[in-house]
Amino acid sequence: MSKFFSILRMVKIEHSIFALPFAYSGLFLAAGGLPGWWPLVVLTAAMIAVRSFAMAANRYLDLDIDRENPRTQDRPLVTGELTKGFTLAFIGGCALVFVGTTALMNPLCLKLAIPALLWSGFYSLTKRFTWLCHYVLGSVLGLAPIAGWISLKPEFAWTWLLLALAVTLWVAGFDILYACQDVEFDRSKGLKSMPACLGMERALRLARDGHMAAAGLFLLAGMTANLRWSYFVVALLIGGILWFEHRLIKPDDLSRVNLAFFTLNGFVAILLFAGVLLGL
Repeated sequence: MSKFFSILRMVKIEHSIFALPFAYSGLFLAAGGLPGWWPLVVLTAAMIAVRSFAMAANRYLDLDIDRENPRTQDRPLVTGELTKGFTLAFIGGCALVFVGTTALMNPLCLKLAIPALLWSGFYSLTKRFTWLCHYVLGSVLGLAPIAGWISLKPEFAWTWLLLALAVTLWVAGFDILYACQDVEFDRSKGLKSMPACLGMERALRLARDGHMAAAGLFLLAGMTANLRWSYFVVALLIGGILWFEHRLIKPDDLSRVNLAFFTLNGFVAILLFAGVLLGL
């Protein structure tokens, strides 16, 4: 049981709240309502597998960095609660489960499974050479509404494209906020986070602009899906939450970064899915 809880800590299972609601939104929008239990169960299994793969790969690839960062020295792989060998086996197991679940969807999803795994693992390397790493992470979670949609309907749709762009900018924005905690450490190790490379003030401004653009894209996505007015009320509320989030954090005051990062952004993901259900 202790190893099980260590695994949950390693993959930060509570952060699933950022991705699952958007995958469900894509699925329900593709179905135009209830998609049925089987597509929902298969999509949930696939999302948990790929997210666990990405988080474990991140912890494995960043082990040397995490050992030196005071903020991350309690992570299970750093403390020795989980070994590198076990983590590699866990990564491989998650990859197999993900590929297996995509095979239960349709041929397109199966073909895209390996590229999706490679892209989700690639993020961990990007902070070593570009401050665009936050947008790479955003694009990984931006795949969630696309995955939800094409798991049921393997076709192009403006709705999933707009949602994917919105999620990309939203995730990049709050990841920039999170990176502000490590600005001095990142600079000392040559890591290319946006706050470390561009300065806190400019990074926070770009995060805010991205969040406002994401709010607009959420509205446009609802228009392409012909959702009811209730969705747009929720989307406007999301825009208000994102605006308020940036009132909480200043370059010289990061005391409320956890409120902005986890609590408020968790509400954003849940609210959007609720808005989709109401809009349908």
